[in-house]
Amino acid sequence: WTTDAYLIVLAALLMLAGSAGDRLGRRRVFQAGLALFTLGSLLCGLAPDLRWLIAFRIVQAVGASMLNPVAMSIITNTFSAPRERARAIGVWGAVMGVAMAVGPMVGGALVQGIGWRSIFWLNLPIGLAALVCAARFVPESRAPRPRRLDPVGQFLVIVLMGCLTYAIIEGPNTGWTAPRTLGCAVAALVALLALLRYESRRHEPLVDLRVFRSAGFSGASAMAVCSFFVLGGFLFL
Repeated sequence: WTTDAYLIVLAALLMLAGSAGDRLGRRRVFQAGLALFTLGSLLCGLAPDLRWLIAFRIVQAVGASMLNPVAMSIITNTFSAPRERARAIGVWGAVMGVAMAVGPMVGGALVQGIGWRSIFWLNLPIGLAALVCAARFVPESRAPRPRRLDPVGQFLVIVLMGCLTYAIIEGPNTGWTAPRTLGCAVAALVALLALLRYESRRHEPLVDLRVFRSAGFSGASAMAVCSFFVLGGFLFL
């Protein structure tokens, strides 16, 4: 759960963070995410036991959810020329790829050589440096017509992801037919059906289901899911 509590919260809040950046200001939300992620890293490094570590990982994830979608929005709004924008997105993607490849090795070396708390201490100077750079170099921007918040849709997304993941992870321990596992699976199914029905009728939904009519978007999304599915298993291995 030190891994999955982080991932669930991160995934569930990504779209909310993106819309918040459009409404409140992308640099402001990005800086808030950096500050919260850095604070969460500090708390994780100070966690007295496993329960507190999981709780502080959730704090870290709330901050991290404000970084990726807002960072891409900042890039596309800062670099207006097609060539500059493509170059900036390429650099961003390259850094992400290198980080995902090098991160497990650096993390393993730190855990073995110094201790598990060191992987969280490492985020502190990086987070502080990023905060200073964002304040100095990143321009503020907002969407001309930001969408309204969708609290019902956001709640259903959290229930769907949380219950489904809990059922999958705890099923082998508690039993696939145990009341808790079946209850979470049913809750996830109900949340999915309610989300599809509610979002399809909302004028400004959190998840615009119409985008999945695009073969390019749906195909790219399916490829991303498969890629991260394999990558996640590889990282655990």
